[in-house]
Amino acid sequence: MSAANWTGAFLEAQAAERGAADNTTAAYARDLNDFTGWLAARGHGLDTAQRADVEAYLIECEAQGLAVSTRARRLSSIKQLYRFAFEEGLREDNPAVQISGPGKSKRLPKTLSIEEVDRLLQAATEHGRTEDDRRRNTCLMQLLSATGMRVTELVTLPASAARGDPRMLLIRGKGGKERMVPLSPPAREALAAWLACRDAQDEAGRAKGKPGSPHLFPSRGKAGHLTRHAFYLQIKDMAVRAGVSPAKVTPHTLRHAFATHLLQNGADLRAIQTFLGHADVATTEIYTHVLEERLRELVLDHHPLARE
Repeated sequence: MSAANWTGAFLEAQAAERGAADNTTAAYARDLNDFTGWLAARGHGLDTAQRADVEAYLIECEAQGLAVSTRARRLSSIKQLYRFAFEEGLREDNPAVQISGPGKSKRLPKTLSIEEVDRLLQAATEHGRTEDDRRRNTCLMQLLSATGMRVTELVTLPASAARGDPRMLLIRGKGGKERMVPLSPPAREALAAWLACRDAQDEAGRAKGKPGSPHLFPSRGKAGHLTRHAFYLQIKDMAVRAGVSPAKVTPHTLRHAFATHLLQNGADLRAIQTFLGHADVATTEIYTHVLEERLRELVLDHHPLARE
């Protein structure tokens, strides 16, 4: 296999053998295309690059002002590609195996207060040109705040997941891994109301010869469902209506708020790991910053000497 085809073969293996999501595969492709383009400009290819070349590329990425997280991801992509090449016998060595990355920053994620989330949920009930739009927006926000799912998981939910007034929602996450997350009563109510509207829209479409959609949040676009970008714009508009700074509000900050509020109210870190779909509890541990104040209150309230 020529070096020019290594990236394509690697991406196919990630999708077929590891169940990598489309977004993950696209990120690998962007990173590796940038690296191979940089090598080509210097007369090298993936098959001839050495450790010094990889390190020089990372230095240039830093000089360009790329964020630590971006540089760490690019190195991870390069390492995984060369591990694949080594295991497949395409190279006899792995030039990236001993390179240490910049490490990901432990910066605390932005989050929202309980009051701000409540205001966003109220704004969702008022945002939309039609009653159907308002019910859809209410359902989107209730599901997001009640489950902490990723935005891609939310917009790609199949309608079948919502049938039968479920108490638990089956979510397909990264790598095709499935998890169950309980639904709150308001989320179940919003889901039922939107499903009735959605099914009526489907029925009207079929009467005109249009096929029904398998998605819970269908759209006429190429993807067949509401896109992440469209929902991102919607949530910014809801933030304005709710009187919350749009700069603070993204689908991901609502995911962080879900985890933070659970931990503040005594939830177990392992349970939060399961709800969020984190493969490693170390990823979830970033939320332990909220424990400091709670632990202090426990000591002051319950330790006999603290009362003095």
